Amino acid sequence: MRKNRFGLSVALTTPFTEDRAIDLPRLVAHARQSLADGCTGVTAFGTTGEGASIGLNERQRALGALVGAGIDPRTQLVVGIAAASVEDAVTQARAGLMLGCPSFLLAPPFYFKGAGDEGLFDWFAAVLRVLGPGASNVILYHIPQVTSVGLSIELIDRLKKGFPQQVKGVKDSSGDWANAQALLEHHGDLHILIGDERLLARAMTLGASGAISGMLNVIPDLMQSLFDGVEEPRVNAMVDVVLGYPVTAAVKALVGLRRNDPVAWSRMRAPLASLSEAEVRKLGAAIDEIRGKRAA
Repeated sequence: MRKNRFGLSVALTTPFTEDRAIDLPRLVAHARQSLADGCTGVTAFGTTGEGASIGLNERQRALGALVGAGIDPRTQLVVGIAAASVEDAVTQARAGLMLGCPSFLLAPPFYFKGAGDEGLFDWFAAVLRVLGPGASNVILYHIPQVTSVGLSIELIDRLKKGFPQQVKGVKDSSGDWANAQALLEHHGDLHILIGDERLLARAMTLGASGAISGMLNVIPDLMQSLFDGVEEPRVNAMVDVVLGYPVTAAVKALVGLRRNDPVAWSRMRAPLASLSEAEVRKLGAAIDEIRGKRAA
């Protein structure tokens, strides 16, 4: 049975102070504004949020700040999990569980390459068993170009059948339309979420549930039509431009321009680096030019 639609969750960018601590006031303000701009939820510590570079204690503080500011942990928050060990994945997830959040974007263990489905199943199963029923909305994260570890159709089938009360979705950020189609065909009972905005409208017409999207930080208004299954050529063109830069840095630069706060939003945490001022100007001009065009 196909589930209700998930919606549009912004893959929240993480602002930093000059000393590269999480800038909690800016984080909270950006999350609240994203919801006001039409996003149905926020996803913290995903790829766009530099989640793999953020430690446990600061995760706890940031999640506490978001929930304290009125972000509903039950319905509006997804917590990204990026860990190589079962213990670290569980510990990261518990930071959300303690605040009443049942929803997690769970990436595979990324350090050892070439792991087969059997080993990956054992890893995910160990995490899910320890977390238990409180983690009732786990979204498996397929982003092989970053993790070098993909989630096969068969592995997802084993996990959803083995943990039906926990595994509720898959985020496909591969940018591979054939893979998105296969997920929709074989796992339409799960929330199939699209990470590549250029594929979202097509996927929605075939039963996708929505998106966890980095571009929602920048163009939430233009993304709404994609959720309705209607192509917006300007979004595709903007994504093509952003992919010409280091993506996370580019999205943060665009947030800075949108918020009229470019210096603060340009800050990245090592090992990632900020765009140069010249790159930001060029990127911003390209996006502004595309936005000014009427949709075909």
